[in-house]
Amino acid sequence: MKILVVGAGAVGGYFGARLAEKGEDVTFLVRERRLQELKTSGLEINSLHGDIHLTPRLIEAGADETFDVIILSTKAYHLEQVLHDIAPFVSEHTYILPLLNGMAHLKQLVDRFGEQRVLGGLCFIESTLDAQGRILQTSPSHHLLFGPLPGTRTDRLEELKQHLTGTAAPINYSDTITRDMWNKYLFITTFSGVTSLFRSSIGLIRSQEEGTAMIHRLATEAKAAMERQGAVFSEEIEQIQQKQIAQMADTMKSSLLRDMEKGSEVESAHLFGTLLSKDDTTQVVLPAIYANLEIYRTSREDV
Repeated sequence: MKILVVGAGAVGGYFGARLAEKGEDVTFLVRERRLQELKTSGLEINSLHGDIHLTPRLIEAGADETFDVIILSTKAYHLEQVLHDIAPFVSEHTYILPLLNGMAHLKQLVDRFGEQRVLGGLCFIESTLDAQGRILQTSPSHHLLFGPLPGTRTDRLEELKQHLTGTAAPINYSDTITRDMWNKYLFITTFSGVTSLFRSSIGLIRSQEEGTAMIHRLATEAKAAMERQGAVFSEEIEQIQQKQIAQMADTMKSSLLRDMEKGSEVESAHLFGTLLSKDDTTQVVLPAIYANLEIYRTSREDV
């Protein structure tokens, strides 16, 4: 199978490199600056799970080629442009596998390409690009899940499983990917919400009684908002995720907070704005987090 990874950044670059390391036919769709960077230095991964340095196959938007699966790891605010860029690469049999946080992007993809082409996906990884364009992967967790959304199961999924699984980074198939995505959305909303609000790593927040209370309150508000949108959670989900957050290293920061520290754009509307309800008077923390991010975005644009 021909695999196209959109971008060669901290997430797509990492999992694409692991697939190439396995021997899969991987191509990276990149923009001019990253293209020249990779042509000069190659794709370099420094990871707790083993380093990689390879010369990847690269293409730019507008190339005349189609692929069997297209992996999207873009930020939500770039998605509309990415959908335009990948359209020529999509054939009748192409799968599109998004790794974005949240859920709102699924409708965009289905509306554009049809439900038979769109899979569900998510990943857990802490990685970043350094000043030289190397991917630094620094956490024990580096796994990816994918699977069919309701109505998207096809016979070719078995073939896809053969090609995506078996890498040095765990890439696993899930029959419950929709539930898995909601679970991650709840976790990332809670974790990124509090760390971005307090502009702090998780350890300092947990050390304050008020910080711990805020984590619990945000999880409760987010869960209720997601359930209104059709999410189904286990009765224990909040306890499970609170335990996960309690066990995180004190220095852990969300990618959202890291983006703010770099002065980069943030996914405020995609992650938090879609959860807000004017009719829900119990929402207190969610609106505060969304307002905090929108204030950051406005101040960033004014600089």
